[in-house]
Amino acid sequence: MHVTLIDESRTIDVDASVDGDTIRVPADALGWELKPEGLCRGEICIPVRDSTSLVGPGGLDLAGVARLLRRPLAVDVAERVAVLGAPAGERAARLASLRAPDFALPDLTGTLHSLADQRGKKTLLIAWVSW
Repeated sequence: MHVTLIDESRTIDVDASVDGDTIRVPADALGWELKPEGLCRGEICIPVRDSTSLVGPGGLDLAGVARLLRRPLAVDVAERVAVLGAPAGERAARLASLRAPDFALPDLTGTLHSLADQRGKKTLLIAWVSW
């Protein structure tokens, strides 16, 4: 089954195995590799105490990887979407900076307005969604 995985700034479609709420993805889909020293990406390795709970038929348990990396995970199995959030330290740094990430949205006439254009000005942002 194909699952859309949103990880940091990239969105990838991966072949995953889904069993209830458990999603297993190939390790290379996340850019990590399980080695004797732990879960590794390049020179960085995170020790894994019990690899049997992390690795199974179909690949890495996405929830286990998220716990290991200390990153939040949101999963909607029915929609086949999983979002792996930013690490706690990165989220804390963003909050401490008091700077929202830049984005641009159109107004009712279609003109794009960027949050960066409002830096240094008092700005009221009102958001609404229909769902």
